Amino acid sequence: MQSTITAKRLGWLTAATIVLGALIGAGAGLLTLLLYGVEHVMLGFIESSDIPGAFGVPAIRRMIAVTVGLTIAGIIWYFLRNKTTTVPSVKKAVAGERMPIWQTVLHVVLQIFIVGSGASIGREVAPRELGAMLAQRFCDLFHIEGNDGIDRRMVVAVAAGAGLGGVYNAPLAGMFFAVEILLVDVTIEKVAFGLGMSAVAAFVAASIKGHHTFYDITAMQPSSTPSLMLFAVLCGAACGVAGALFRKGSSWAESHKPKSKAILWQMPLAGLITGAVAMMMPQVMGNGRAAAQLGLSTFIPETAAVSGASQSAVSSDSSPWALLAGSGNVSGTAGSALNAGFPLSQAHIGMLLGVLAVTFVAKALVTLMTIRSGASGGVLQPGIALGSTLGAMLGLLWILAFPADSVTACALIGAAALLAASQQAPLMAMCLVMELCEAPITFFVPVGLAVAASALVSKWMLSRQ
Repeated sequence: MQSTITAKRLGWLTAATIVLGALIGAGAGLLTLLLYGVEHVMLGFIESSDIPGAFGVPAIRRMIAVTVGLTIAGIIWYFLRNKTTTVPSVKKAVAGERMPIWQTVLHVVLQIFIVGSGASIGREVAPRELGAMLAQRFCDLFHIEGNDGIDRRMVVAVAAGAGLGGVYNAPLAGMFFAVEILLVDVTIEKVAFGLGMSAVAAFVAASIKGHHTFYDITAMQPSSTPSLMLFAVLCGAACGVAGALFRKGSSWAESHKPKSKAILWQMPLAGLITGAVAMMMPQVMGNGRAAAQLGLSTFIPETAAVSGASQSAVSSDSSPWALLAGSGNVSGTAGSALNAGFPLSQAHIGMLLGVLAVTFVAKALVTLMTIRSGASGGVLQPGIALGSTLGAMLGLLWILAFPADSVTACALIGAAALLAASQQAPLMAMCLVMELCEAPITFFVPVGLAVAASALVSKWMLSRQ
C-alpha cells in the first residue's frame, strides 16, 4: 500500500536519510578499517588495488591465519548462537524480528574477522546487519510504525541496503538491494529513500576509509562491439546456469549449518582445508577480490592492437597474474603458486584456462564449505569472483575468433551475469559490478544484455524441481 506523502512523513524520511545514512556510513567505514587491521595482523598485508590478495604472504602463514581465524570465530559463534539471543537474518529483521544490540555487533565483527583472516566468504552481510539493527533503534526512538508497520519495514530494508552501498561505495546497488531483494516492491518513495540513504552512507564511509576503485579494468577495450553483444548473450546463458547452481549450493550449505557443538570442529577443519588450498592458490582466500581480479586482469598482448585494449605498467605489476608469477611477490616466495612463471600470451592460453578453471572450482567449493561449516557471511563477492573467472575463460576462447574484444570485457560481463543469476536480482547485480569497477557507462549495454539472459536462464533452472 502506497502511503500518502505529508509534510510530517517527508520530514522523518529526510531525517532518517541523513541521520541513519551517516551512522551506517560511519559503521561501514570503520568495518573496512577493521578488515584492513585484521589482514595486517593475521596475514601481514592490507588489500588494495596494488595487492588485491594474499599473494606475497608466505604459504604457511596463509594456512595458519585462516585456520586460527575460523577456530576462534567458531568458538565465539557457538556461545553466541547457543547461550544468548540469536541474531536473525536481515530478511527476518525486515519482517519485524528483533536484532539484539551487542550480539549483533559481535556477530558483525566476527564476519569481518574471518574475512580478514582469509576465509572464503563475503563481508557485505556485516554492514547490512549493522544497518538493520541501527534502523530498528531509530524507529523505536521516534516511534515510527506507519500503517500496519509498513514504514518500519521500509526503513529497516533501506538501512540494510545503505550498509551495502556504504561499504562498497555503491549507492545504486544499495538502493536496488533494498527494493529488489528485501522489499520486492518498487515505488518512487522507496527508490528515492533508498538511493538517498545509500548515497549519504557511501559519502560518509568513503571519507573514513578513503576512495579507490575496487576492481581494476584498465585492460579493457575502450568501447563495445557487435561481437561483444553476441558474447553477452552466450555468456549470460552460461552464467545463468552456473549462478543457479551456486545459488542452490549456497542455500543447501546454509540450511545444513551445524546447530550445536559440531561447529567447534567443522569451522577449524574448514580453515585447515582453505589454508591447504591457499598454499597453492592464494587467490581463493578472502571475499573474492583476488579471484575476481585474476579474471579482470587477463590481458593478451597479441590481440590488444585489434581491440584497442592496453594495460599500463602499474596495472600489469599489480595484476594477480604478475603476483602469482612472483614479479610482485613482496615476500619473495615465487614458485610457490600454481602458475608461477607463466606469461600472459596466446601461446599459453591452455595454461591460463587451466588456472582460471581451477580457481573457479576451488573458490566455489571452498566458499560453500565455509558456509556449511557454520560461518556467517555473504556470497556477493564470491559470486562476482566466479563470474569473472568464468567470463575470462569464455573470453580467452572468444578472442581467438573475435580479437576485437578483450578478455577483461568478457570477465566484466561474466561477473555481473553470474551475480545476477545467483542473487536473482539483475538490477542490483548490474549496478554493483559497474560501480565496483567504475566501468564506462557504454558498457551498461552488453552487461545489461548478459544480465537479462542470465536472469531468465537461472529463473527457469530454479523453477524446475
